[in-house]
Amino acid sequence: MQFHYLKTLNIFYMLNSNSPQEKIIIYTDGACSGNPGKGGWGAVLMFKEHEKKISGGNKETTNNQMDIQAVIEALKIIKKSSEIIINTDSKYVMNGITKWINGWKKNGWRTADRKPVKNSELWQELDAEAKRHKIEWRWVKGHSGDKFNDIADELAREGIKKIK
Repeated sequence: MQFHYLKTLNIFYMLNSNSPQEKIIIYTDGACSGNPGKGGWGAVLMFKEHEKKISGGNKETTNNQMDIQAVIEALKIIKKSSEIIINTDSKYVMNGITKWINGWKKNGWRTADRKPVKNSELWQELDAEAKRHKIEWRWVKGHSGDKFNDIADELAREGIKKIK
C-alpha cells in the first residue's frame, strides 16, 4: 500500500482535544477505477486553524475498502485520544461502524446469515483505531457541493493516479 502525505502539520501528532470546542473534524472518501481495481483514499483533517490532507491507494481493491481505509489512515494520524467528528459519504462505513459491527463481533465476524463479514480485517483495524477516541459519525451526501467532502474525493482520485 502506498501513502502520500500532501501537507504535513505536526500538530496532529501532538494534540489532545479535550473540550467540545476543540474537536478534530475529518472528512474522508474512497474511490476506485474498476471495482475491484486501482483504488485511492483521501482525508482532510482540521483542528482549529490547522489543516492536513492525506491520500494513498492500492493496486487491487474496492471502493468500499478504500472508504474504510480513508478513515483508518485519518485516525492513525491522531496519536492522542481526542474528540473527533468524522464526515463520510459512505453509508457502508457509517452503518458498519455504528450499527453492524457489534453484531459482527458477537457472531465471530459473521453476518446474521452466518456468512463471513466482507472486509473484516479492515473493520477490525477501524474498530481498534476508533476505540482510542470519542467519535461522532456524520453522513454527508457525496458530490453535493460540500467543500471538504469534495476535497476528500479529489484526494482519493489523486491516490489512484499515484499507483504504479
